[in-house]
Amino acid sequence: MQFSEKKQALLRLLADGCFHSGTELAQQLNFSRSALWKQINALEEQGIEILAVNGKGYRLKSPVELLDKSNIINSLTAATQQLIAVFDIHDQIDSTNTNLVALSREIPESTGVICLAEQQTAGRGRRGREWVSPFGSNLYCSVLWRFQEGPASLSGLSLAIGVAVIKALNAHGIEGVGLKWPNDIYWQQKKLGGILVEVSGESNGPCSAVIGLGLNLHLSSDKALSIKQDWIDINQILGGNHKISRNQLQASLLEQFFQVISQYTEQSFAQYRDEWRLYDCMQGQAVNLFVGKQIVGGTVLGINDDGLLLLQTQDGKVQCYASGEVSFRRS
Repeated sequence: MQFSEKKQALLRLLADGCFHSGTELAQQLNFSRSALWKQINALEEQGIEILAVNGKGYRLKSPVELLDKSNIINSLTAATQQLIAVFDIHDQIDSTNTNLVALSREIPESTGVICLAEQQTAGRGRRGREWVSPFGSNLYCSVLWRFQEGPASLSGLSLAIGVAVIKALNAHGIEGVGLKWPNDIYWQQKKLGGILVEVSGESNGPCSAVIGLGLNLHLSSDKALSIKQDWIDINQILGGNHKISRNQLQASLLEQFFQVISQYTEQSFAQYRDEWRLYDCMQGQAVNLFVGKQIVGGTVLGINDDGLLLLQTQDGKVQCYASGEVSFRRS
């Protein structure tokens, strides 16, 4: 969903986080004071917190850098720009992944489609969990790409995308980030982001994949009350000393994503395997692995050459797992 032009114009003026008098805003936007009040209420109904103080006016609780399509595209290489067929930024959407999964079913030939959002109302993590997605704070990004081979050829794709995310973060001075099998981004055993890859198509190909990423840039504690695990955001990692541009970081992530997916084949995971192992933040850790209704306790030994989890169970045996939910076991 896109906000109305009036609502977007008001939001752009308030984005700096400074106070703006009602008179000033009404004049700049050519609104009546009554119309201004209605638009402010409409933004608040979208979950955007606006402070009103007598004698000062209105301001956002926190400044936001709104996503800018031109800014992002102009930061990409010419080669990557040529791979993009559609680039949409939504003010609000249920889920960027849900949107592109539906598109892949309606138009199976679609490829090179980017869907970004300022806010998700039904963001999804693994196993159908809610992904907390407040307005203008974090990054919610999905890419639809069509592969000529079948779904089996995409084994290890989510792990390769994890490596791509690390490269983009490192380029912006965000160090010490690790990968938690199969698709989580972690920092010191706290979740920073998550990857969700959804594949559809014929077993022998071609097939489509929607690659989604949710990444915490600035997540206030009140917005994160429903999160049931330890979490972190980039603002906390950097200690507030270095501000990250949402648009520039989003561009770096897309650049890395397209470098992976535009050339990915059944043999491609081998190119990313050793690098993924360097960032593995679970190796040697005691964990519980949830596979359906079964819980398997053990110690992580890393991944095998196919990207499967190697788990040494409590009886000393080493087993491989292709899927499951891993939880650090606290002492």
